[in-house]
Amino acid sequence: MSFAASARRHLIAPAALAVAATLVAPVTAPVTAPAHAGHDRPPGKRAVATGYGGAVATVDLDASRTAIEVLRNGGNAMDAAVAAGATLGVTEPYVAAIGGGGYMTYYDAERRKVYTVDGRETAPRAMRADSFVDPATGKAIPFDQAVTSGLSVGVPGTLAQWDTALRRFGTRDLGTLLRPAIRVAERGFTVDQEFHDQTAVNAERFADIVPTRELFLPGGKPPAVGSTFRNPDLARTYRELARRGPGWLYGGGLGREVVRTVRDPRVDPEAGRNVRPGLMKDGDLGAYRSRTPEPTRVSYRGLDVYGMPPSSSGGSTVGQVLNMLENFELDEKDPVQALHYYLEASKLAYADRGRYVGDPDKVDVPLKELLSKGFARERACLIDPGRAAAAPVAPGSPDGDYDPCAPQRGAAEALRYEGPQTTHLVVADKWGNVVAYNVTIEQFGGSGLTVPGRGFLLNNELTDFTVQPPAPGAAPDPNLPGPGKRPRSSMAPTLVLEDGRPKLALGTPGGSTIITTVLQILLNRVDLGMDLPAALAAPRATQRNTPQVFAEQAFIDRYGAALAGKGHDVALFAGPPRGVIGAATGLEFLRPGLVQAVAEPVRRGGGSALVVRPRR
Repeated sequence: MSFAASARRHLIAPAALAVAATLVAPVTAPVTAPAHAGHDRPPGKRAVATGYGGAVATVDLDASRTAIEVLRNGGNAMDAAVAAGATLGVTEPYVAAIGGGGYMTYYDAERRKVYTVDGRETAPRAMRADSFVDPATGKAIPFDQAVTSGLSVGVPGTLAQWDTALRRFGTRDLGTLLRPAIRVAERGFTVDQEFHDQTAVNAERFADIVPTRELFLPGGKPPAVGSTFRNPDLARTYRELARRGPGWLYGGGLGREVVRTVRDPRVDPEAGRNVRPGLMKDGDLGAYRSRTPEPTRVSYRGLDVYGMPPSSSGGSTVGQVLNMLENFELDEKDPVQALHYYLEASKLAYADRGRYVGDPDKVDVPLKELLSKGFARERACLIDPGRAAAAPVAPGSPDGDYDPCAPQRGAAEALRYEGPQTTHLVVADKWGNVVAYNVTIEQFGGSGLTVPGRGFLLNNELTDFTVQPPAPGAAPDPNLPGPGKRPRSSMAPTLVLEDGRPKLALGTPGGSTIITTVLQILLNRVDLGMDLPAALAAPRATQRNTPQVFAEQAFIDRYGAALAGKGHDVALFAGPPRGVIGAATGLEFLRPGLVQAVAEPVRRGGGSALVVRPRR
């Protein structure tokens, strides 16, 4: 059954009520990325590829070629995803590195089951709820100082995640899969405008940190567009990792080097930059474990949508919004009304996300109730079909006792800041296995700390915690720092099944906008009649329980006036990058064996989609 036919069978129109809430100022994030909306596509990059034998979409041509090489040599989707991730550590070092972490969702074709692998970074055991608070002021230290510090660095999870993923689902060893990335690191890659600009916006802080300056600012300035950038340090690190295995980081010599970098950052003494030392110790790395929790799952218009459970809020919030949207008739002939419902449902779900979602190993997350149809109906009843509610709205009560239309309770809270950068890739193989994979070091350039002689940056994921504890008497915050705790994420690598078989795989970078980007692509594809390339390329807007809806300029031009008539205050997304929301990748199974890979055509310079055997 087609998406459109499936959607028509599942249309319900409920009663709805308007809601008012306290209006607060929107969150302003520091601009740490280029302000451009996109660049010309480099030669060889294609946004759409359709064919057989396997497919991949990433942001980078070298990474996509790596994945295709693995697939052609008999590797499966998980093998290809890990190899592509390692190559992104070379070509996209400011968003992807073994000094970071990430999340995977995986469809196992033999078992016909979806799995997840959680490689989110953890706080060191010495971290406390007030670790980012300046004792002299009682306030959180300035955000830019928190980012560029050892204090922000979480225990890296990427290598443990790769190890778990390959042991459970792969067919190749890590050493074999690192070979393509080693080649790229040694031979180098051509610097494009995006890499240059990402370096340039970090140049001031990179210059103050000696190992980072030596690696990423050759000659004291960002590499020129068109030049060749090599990373022999990372090539040597990958070679040693292939020989020693992940234990070299988790309890071995590489781990001790990471700890020294975190606890004693090598800052130029003439720089005058206050780069605070971190709390990490050797035992924190030895104690790290990746997790394999059950995925989230909701049914939507006859499809099964699987996502990443907490510590990510991606699966729970995507699922909750879809559950709410199923209560409304969404008509492709009236996209403004459909977008109004999407924005209002997102507003409510983000209120619940902020109040209830954190690391489930450390806090009680009511995941089952957040994803229940009863809670969705209770929340959807608050949506007025004709008028936007003032934001922020208050969270609901996912307590299992649901009224037909419950009033809001509790206090509304402003959106907490979350770092905006990661990268996402999707891979499918000839057997029907599928991977959706987000990998990240958080900000563009992470903490800014490079492990000397090792060729990779360390993350600043711990600034994804709520760095200022709530005032006495306020509602508890599930995302406060704590020993061994994973900070909440919005990463949402998503798999969609139809009749038990993969139909779609998608995801994106973008911090807390990841969730809304995934949702809008699903809305476009399932409800508004777009094919996947159009759904992914369409202009975007994000509503994260803020007074304004933030959008790309093309969205404002197309829908801004009509949505303003429904009470939405639509403004240009401030970034980073300004005016650009996400950089998505996706796959769609058009029929058995035939896969369409889709990457961004323009955003962030465009992505790269490839297939093993193109359709003729």
